[in-house]
Amino acid sequence: MSGAKDKDSKPPQEVYVGSIDQGTSSTRFLIYDHSARIVGSHQVEFTQFYPEAGWVEHDPMEILESVRTCIEKAVEKATKDGHDVHKGLKAIGLTNQRETTMLWSKSTGRPLHNAIVWMDVRTSSICRKLEKDLPGGRTHFVETCGLPISTYFSATKLLWLMENVDKVKEAVKAGDALFGTIDSWLIWNLTGGLKGGLHVTDVSNASRTMLMNLKTLDWDQPTLKTLGIAPGILPKIVSNSEVIGKICSGWTVSDVPISGCLGDQHAAMLGQACQRGEAKSTYGTGAFILLNTGEEITLSKHGLLTTLAFKLGAKAPTNYALEGSIAIAGAAVQWLRDSLGIIKTASEIEGLASEVESTGGVYFVPAFNGLFAPWWRDDARGVCIGITRFTSKAHIARAVLESMCFQVKDVLDSMHKDAGEKGEVKNDKGEFVLRVDGGATVNNLLMQIQADLLGSPVVRPADIETTALGAAYAAGLAVGVWTEDDIFAEKVESATIFNPIVDEESRKKKLNSWCKAVSRTFDLADLSL
Repeated sequence: MSGAKDKDSKPPQEVYVGSIDQGTSSTRFLIYDHSARIVGSHQVEFTQFYPEAGWVEHDPMEILESVRTCIEKAVEKATKDGHDVHKGLKAIGLTNQRETTMLWSKSTGRPLHNAIVWMDVRTSSICRKLEKDLPGGRTHFVETCGLPISTYFSATKLLWLMENVDKVKEAVKAGDALFGTIDSWLIWNLTGGLKGGLHVTDVSNASRTMLMNLKTLDWDQPTLKTLGIAPGILPKIVSNSEVIGKICSGWTVSDVPISGCLGDQHAAMLGQACQRGEAKSTYGTGAFILLNTGEEITLSKHGLLTTLAFKLGAKAPTNYALEGSIAIAGAAVQWLRDSLGIIKTASEIEGLASEVESTGGVYFVPAFNGLFAPWWRDDARGVCIGITRFTSKAHIARAVLESMCFQVKDVLDSMHKDAGEKGEVKNDKGEFVLRVDGGATVNNLLMQIQADLLGSPVVRPADIETTALGAAYAAGLAVGVWTEDDIFAEKVESATIFNPIVDEESRKKKLNSWCKAVSRTFDLADLSL
């Protein structure tokens, strides 16, 4: 690892750290050496279930099996390449899709229902009722948990399961139900399951449930009482970097400690080494922009969420963050591929969009399941406006790429207002720099559009998969493979910098048109079938 120092000035050859990266559409396991280079990896996609419009589910058993497959195949590949992983694997970190909610039976170990995915909007009626009944309305819990009442967070999904699924009702009543986000489900199974599995979550995942107090970092008892949630079904909250437990027999990597756990966006922050005043944007199924606000809790006045950044040890200081979450980013490209057939593979979009120099006045807003930050409109639905006979599939492809960048720009504008000059770190030219990562950032056109719309530089690291790296860092830190100085040291790997080339007047005109397009998405949820 760049920045890592060793007494013998030689890095130990047989030291490895594994990282389980359990995302919304796929699972991966990556193995890093002491220099934080990947020596083996495997990835598996899994099924997305859409039982009704706006509903999205995952099968927890399929996710568990995907983790098992990825670990086995990655270890096999690394071993084949001459790495003695079985001997040198010191720790495993875990990072996961956040908010996705499930309950399982502690007596059978089986899920009581499919997991309800973070982007699922079935709980909108529960949200409306809570907003109406609670004195603080939509922001009733913001003071304690930093989050507005929304379909996005785990608490409303848990309430839906408790109200609508008989198996869940019975298990909760009988004291047989365990609640968790995907990290809790995986750790419980990895550490023994029915034979003593540990029921835990970490501070970053817990901060996305709407149930954790940001100051105490524990479940907020008044909130639980208000919502009628029994504390006994909740997991224990731990830090992001500590030995949680050892992997049980029956796994390829048995007896290795799980010593790092972070929600995916928090892991990406750590992988990007974001310190106070620095921000990153991860482009995946959705897009997520986080600004590290240091040890201060900053409540947003401009539609952002207050959340944890990371806490690197049980006694370590807590770093907080402002976050803007965008529900649909890369998922819009998948929609072009799978639903419209405009492209055959996701990577084709860059070439197609490059065939035209502009969108020809077409604006696409991917409000498939409503809009998240900074709008928070679950009555919004997707629109594509400005279409003429001149419009081609290349214009639409470019408009889809632009939609990702416009949404990130909206969030960053809110972030600048909330953080103020003192809360942000600028480069030597006085510019705010956005660090980017995630699969979609391989698209150079997307990154250039992002820089043009921001009017400031965008920096892409050599390793764009920073989510898995962040989980590995947290795990390695807990067992002494790396130090914080190693993790936050200036990296010498070559980064690619995209500087804006569009003039200010053109940028403003495009942003005004985008705002007009967004306003057209509101109040469309009840359109007749």
